[in-house]
Amino acid sequence: MHWSAKPLFLLLGCLPGIWLFWSAVNDQLGANPAEALVRSLGDWSLRFLVLVLLVTPLRIWAGWPVLARMRRMAGLFVFFYASLHLLAYAWFDMGFELDRIVEDVLKRPFILVGMTAWALLFLMAATSFDRVIRVMGAHRWRWLHRSVYAVACLAVLHFFWMRSGKNDYAEVAVYAGVLALLLAWRIWRRLKVNLLPGKQKPPR
Repeated sequence: MHWSAKPLFLLLGCLPGIWLFWSAVNDQLGANPAEALVRSLGDWSLRFLVLVLLVTPLRIWAGWPVLARMRRMAGLFVFFYASLHLLAYAWFDMGFELDRIVEDVLKRPFILVGMTAWALLFLMAATSFDRVIRVMGAHRWRWLHRSVYAVACLAVLHFFWMRSGKNDYAEVAVYAGVLALLLAWRIWRRLKVNLLPGKQKPPR
C-alpha cells in the first residue's frame, strides 16, 4: 500500500464532518438545522458501516488484499460519526440534561436501540488497537468484533423507527437492502466453507 493511502482516506473520511460543521456555522442546513445535523451525522454513520462491511467482498472479488488495512480506520469513522450523532442529539434535542435523556431512552424504543448500537461500537473502538488485541487474544477479539453485524441490524431498526413517524421508508429500504446483501454474502461464504472440507475459514 502506498504511504499516502491512509492519510488520504483519513482526509476523505473527515470531509463530511468538516462540511457539516461549515454548513452549520454558515446557516446552510435549512429551516431546522439541529434536526438536519443530527440526521446527517446518523446517515454518515450508516454509510461508513456499509463501507466496513463492503471491504471484505471487494477485497476478494477485486483481488485487492491491501483493502483489509483500511477496514479498521473505516470502523473508527463509524464510531466517530455515531458519537457525533449522539452528541448532537444530547445537545440540540436534550440540552445535555441527563434526566431528560434517560427518560427519552426509556420512553422511545428507537433511542434505546440507537444507544445499544453505540455502546457496541464503543466496545469495538476501544479494543481496535494492537496492544488490546494482544491482551484479549485473537479469538475473543474476533468474537467481540463480530458485534458489527448486530450493530448493522440495530442501526437499520433505529433508522426504520425514526422514519416511521413520517411514513418515509425509501432510504431505510436502500440501507436495509445493501446491508442484507452484505450479511447474506458472509452467511453464504461460511456455509460454503462448512460444506466443503479443507477450505480456509471465510474472512470477516
